[in-house]
Amino acid sequence: MRGLSDSPTHEAELAAHEAELTATLREAVQRHGNGLVLLCSFQKEESVLVDELLRVADPTKVRIVTIDTGVLFEETLQTWRAFEERFGISVEVQDASDPDGGWTGPEHCCSQAKVAALERALDGAQAWITGIRREQGPTRADAQPIEHDERREIWKYNPLVSWTEKDLWRRIHARDLPYNPLHDRGYASIGCAPCTQPGAGREGRWAGTDKTECGLHVEAVG
Repeated sequence: MRGLSDSPTHEAELAAHEAELTATLREAVQRHGNGLVLLCSFQKEESVLVDELLRVADPTKVRIVTIDTGVLFEETLQTWRAFEERFGISVEVQDASDPDGGWTGPEHCCSQAKVAALERALDGAQAWITGIRREQGPTRADAQPIEHDERREIWKYNPLVSWTEKDLWRRIHARDLPYNPLHDRGYASIGCAPCTQPGAGREGRWAGTDKTECGLHVEAVG
């Protein structure tokens, strides 16, 4: 990773972002308790979120859920195991794989199957925590720390909404957190192996198509 030295201005911004992260998570825990779900895709955002959430919440009452499409990178599976070992958690799994055992392309995983898995994960929940950041792209530029998903009638918490890539790496290195090694190979955003390539922001996701969102966040961020 490149050097992490910062100007006084950035140090102040980072402190504000860190305070927003902690405050947003604490509010989510206080308001929703066992009704709170953290959706985890084992990217750098979740490295920070899982670590901080377990500092402000009772680890025995935290639901951390992942959606398994059956075609995740081996590096993502390794990171999954590293998360469970480091944080002492058991990640709940919602299956979004092809029931016929084959891969039918991003429209299979990233529409009906993946959204259905999300709905199962959120069944009975009051709120969910995401790794959405405004810096990730235009569909997320107006995201707020706390939103209400009107269609699902559920609260949505985006504690990292103001964070930059540099902020994330500062925290990961400072706390020696596990992270997906694909980030070191140019994958800024990591989805399923068949349709993810290296790229900045989210440009490596569904490369060569007009797709920018998998369907999970479309209702809230446009």
